[in-house]
Amino acid sequence: MAYKTVNPYTNELVATFPDLREDELEQAIATAQATYATWSQTDFAHRRAILHKAAAQLRDRTDHYAELLTLEMGKLFRESQQEVTLCADILDYYADRAEEFLAPQPVPDEAGRGDRAMVISQPMGVILAIEPWNFPYYQLARVVGPQFMAGNVVMVKHASNVPQSAAAFARLFQDAGAPEGLYTNMYATHKQLEELIDDPRIVGVALTGSEGAGARIAARAGQNLKKTTMELGGSDAFIVLSDADMEHAVRWAVWGRMNNGGQCCVASKRIIVMDDIADDFLARFSGALGQLRPGDPMDAATGLPPMSSQAAADQLNEQVRVAVEHGAKAIRVGPPPPERGAFVQTTILTDVTPDNPVYHQELFGPVAMFFRARDEDEAIRIANDSPFGLGGSVFTRDTDHGTEVARRIETGMVFVNHPTWTRADLPFGGIKRSGYGRELSSLGIQEFVNKKLIDVVPIDAAA
Repeated sequence: MAYKTVNPYTNELVATFPDLREDELEQAIATAQATYATWSQTDFAHRRAILHKAAAQLRDRTDHYAELLTLEMGKLFRESQQEVTLCADILDYYADRAEEFLAPQPVPDEAGRGDRAMVISQPMGVILAIEPWNFPYYQLARVVGPQFMAGNVVMVKHASNVPQSAAAFARLFQDAGAPEGLYTNMYATHKQLEELIDDPRIVGVALTGSEGAGARIAARAGQNLKKTTMELGGSDAFIVLSDADMEHAVRWAVWGRMNNGGQCCVASKRIIVMDDIADDFLARFSGALGQLRPGDPMDAATGLPPMSSQAAADQLNEQVRVAVEHGAKAIRVGPPPPERGAFVQTTILTDVTPDNPVYHQELFGPVAMFFRARDEDEAIRIANDSPFGLGGSVFTRDTDHGTEVARRIETGMVFVNHPTWTRADLPFGGIKRSGYGRELSSLGIQEFVNKKLIDVVPIDAAA
């Protein structure tokens, strides 16, 4: 897997890490399984204390954790700090709410037989989490927070380009008093990943990643009859209706497209604007994007960071080249990026037709597609004409009407007057090729628990 830290701002190799040995893999699984046997029997108070301690450590050492994110995947340092804080919020949220979410649910005695039935939530076992590089801590927090509180244990195969961030998150829980095997970070190979999915001691798989990776992992898990959750790609529509507050819509379009360097599954990748305001919006949007200065992601003045790797930058540049080759127009905005580092020029693609290969692709980085819509119905049609169904947004002064438009968008999430985003108490997930299952909120903790029915029936009840 070539686990290594390469600073994308300079493309310099910082450190390398050896792959997991086979004997280490077996020991890790055995330890996780043994830990589950005891952890699943602990009470909520014990679990809660460890999560709160981990959250406190994230807040106390925010800059330390944030610097690793910026080093390994090029995230703006201020955004790295925000990610660390978000993780602390998620851990605290589940520590405080899990017992309520998993409380036994009585079943009404509709038959009138005197039954006392209830559904209880019990842990399932060892969960395998396969996570990407774009939010190295957040992706982990939204799995381990609910799973630890549910009584499960987690083994993590993180992305190969964020090995130091992966190790730091594992140490976080060790320092918080977690038992060995509760959280296992593994520098696993592809072959070992398949072995893990096949292993009967692994009871479920949570993946965040590309649709290709999702298809492969879901197929492997399916062969083993194992529960999975899949949070895959997205190409969120950002619909601007004619009555939208133009100033705020433009500001949020820039943030929605460029947050995390544009490398976000719920980034506003397709800007869809009513034709009567499209020229004005495009001029303002281009101007605002052009103000983002490329440079060192540790510098507070930088607005355009490098992408996570040179390979990612090359792939995005190739997508833009192919799009232009098939008739799209590329509007390059802002100053040219540095020659050294994994930078991509901020770009707006216009005149993208359905027969253009990029039309149905996800653009991961500082490139937006811009569409004009004759009316609201066409805007919705364009929004829904995508293999993805993760998030989306609608901008309008009439929020009641915006809610009605949101109902017509075929995704797992839609925001009115804000780009799709995340919070501990909001369910996160999509439909279509964006995957299935939900993370965060009360829904996220329900994915890997056994909903067991216990029915106490009167001894003399009729058959």
